[in-house]
Amino acid sequence: MICKTLLLLILTVRNVSSSLESSGLSVKLNDVDYFISPFSQGRAYDQPLDAKSRGGQFGFVPVTVIAETSTNITDLLTNWTRIDDVWQPGFLTTIILASSGRSRSRPVSMTYYPNFTSEILPLQESSRIPSGPYFLDTYTGEVHQAFRLYDDFAGAFTQSLLQKPDGTFQTLSAHIQSSASLTIGVPSRLYFTATKEKPLAGVRVGVKDIFALAGARRSNGNRAWYGLYPPASQTCAVMQNLLDAGAIIVGLQKLSQFSNGETPTADWVDYHAPFNPRGDGYQDTASSSAGAGSSIGSYEWLDLAVGSDTGGSIRGPAAVQGVFGNRPTHGIVSLDNVMPMSPSLDTAGFLARDPYIWGAAQAAMYKGNYTSYGSFEYPGKLYTLDFPTEDTPTTKILNKFSADLAAFLNATVTPLNISKEWENSAPTQVGSNTISQLLNLTYTALITMDQTQLLRDQFYKDYAAVHDGRLPFVDPVPLARWSWGDEQPDYQRTNAIENKTLFMDWFNEKILFRSPNTKTCSSSIILHTDSTGSLSNRNRYLNPPALPFGFSNGEISVFAETPDSVFPLGEIPVQSTITNHTELVPVAVDVMVAKGCDGLIAQLALDLVEAGIIKKPKAGSTLNGGEILLRRGDVPLTSA
Repeated sequence: MICKTLLLLILTVRNVSSSLESSGLSVKLNDVDYFISPFSQGRAYDQPLDAKSRGGQFGFVPVTVIAETSTNITDLLTNWTRIDDVWQPGFLTTIILASSGRSRSRPVSMTYYPNFTSEILPLQESSRIPSGPYFLDTYTGEVHQAFRLYDDFAGAFTQSLLQKPDGTFQTLSAHIQSSASLTIGVPSRLYFTATKEKPLAGVRVGVKDIFALAGARRSNGNRAWYGLYPPASQTCAVMQNLLDAGAIIVGLQKLSQFSNGETPTADWVDYHAPFNPRGDGYQDTASSSAGAGSSIGSYEWLDLAVGSDTGGSIRGPAAVQGVFGNRPTHGIVSLDNVMPMSPSLDTAGFLARDPYIWGAAQAAMYKGNYTSYGSFEYPGKLYTLDFPTEDTPTTKILNKFSADLAAFLNATVTPLNISKEWENSAPTQVGSNTISQLLNLTYTALITMDQTQLLRDQFYKDYAAVHDGRLPFVDPVPLARWSWGDEQPDYQRTNAIENKTLFMDWFNEKILFRSPNTKTCSSSIILHTDSTGSLSNRNRYLNPPALPFGFSNGEISVFAETPDSVFPLGEIPVQSTITNHTELVPVAVDVMVAKGCDGLIAQLALDLVEAGIIKKPKAGSTLNGGEILLRRGDVPLTSA
């Protein structure tokens, strides 16, 4: 009986096809963590090599490929140490060199690493492998890209992703030893060269976890959603635009649930809120693109983050983390296969430290709907909206910027009283209603009534179908908002669209209109305040979530569909009750131009940086960099 059972088992096993599939390999090189991509970049060397004698493991050895001919190796490698964070001298043991002729050993001297001896191997003549650090498979002669692994200590990401050769994505299967956070892998910058067709080649991008990426699951900030639905079958058009331009997506990033505004400690339940690196390290990141703001403020190795802005979800995080951020002209790009909040208000934009990358990314994402300005003229009118008047450090920063900008534009700063303008020229249909009275319910009605119909109802139905009629867990804020929306009559949404349109038409005709001069585009530039350097500690317990009624200057662009971008201006000292020290908190300003003039803002940012009026912010505890408080002395003084 036992023999018969064993025979049946053997026959069954013979009929089962089984094979190992590599998902990559984690290694250390000179105490730096790396991930070896499972995908070959081609055959670089045509003979087998001994891995162990070359310091290799698992059949791989670290190598440097130099595809350029007639190159001064010393100068080239010295430059690499300045421009790339993945390559290091550990890859110098073996150099695979174009047109090297034969194998040999020779000393390679660099400014930082003198007297380093490398074995030089000839690169396959037919190879089109870019220069840079690789791991060579000693059995096949094929090379695999090296990804440097970083600790997501700010808690900004939900997933680390690896882009496959076919354009789809899989989870990057790696974890830094002893790390308590997610691990993100980034490829060497040396593999990529920007071209006219690929202006974002090698630009590392984090993406808000609401955009569909083929092969990847998304969460929308909700664990039940992540577990319920399969990976996306296709990449949404807005992300494909970036991929086509050469961008490298390294992971999906946290958001407040279903993009509803949430506050740390009080509201974030399914996922822990990311951390703001500035100041004492325990300030609110703002939402909903919280992971995007946190990552750009924290990580020098990340170039760009994609967020969405329905009511301020990019501009808020950009301001409190002191980086550039844009809400574009509404409708400038398709948001198909992107989680909706309200299609009447939803937009996709970026957070960045470098205005050049910021502008190039906008051009790539928005394509023909975006104008990159080469020969143009800036508007000659500059308005300030509700700038503070008290004599404070924040006021001084804002006033200095507005004065410097006016001088740069050869314009005069004029305060704008939008309430008075409304009194003088409001549409007759609004009667005696102020802007706040007209739009008091507009935003709340649109986001609640649209999201329940477009997202919640099908989600609840799908979840109930596989969980015996149960409801999924949802955070308090979206629940409170959805419940209010359920109570509203259908005409509430109709009224909201009508009121939004009334305000939009008035604002775009009377206040911020297109210039008849195509080189100027916008009739004026309007500045308003966003983050004024105040503290918002995340260690607070708040009242139950309130609904987002009312009207603020940050909602002008939301209703008028105009572009509105954040410029970081500086920092002010504030006494922290958490550290009991004086810490620096960012101050930012919002810059608005006429609808469809998005490229004007990006060019202005670049020009103001070049003129020294504003500075490119750095990652770190301040806008000038500096070790983030959480990271200071992260090696224990003694073992516990």
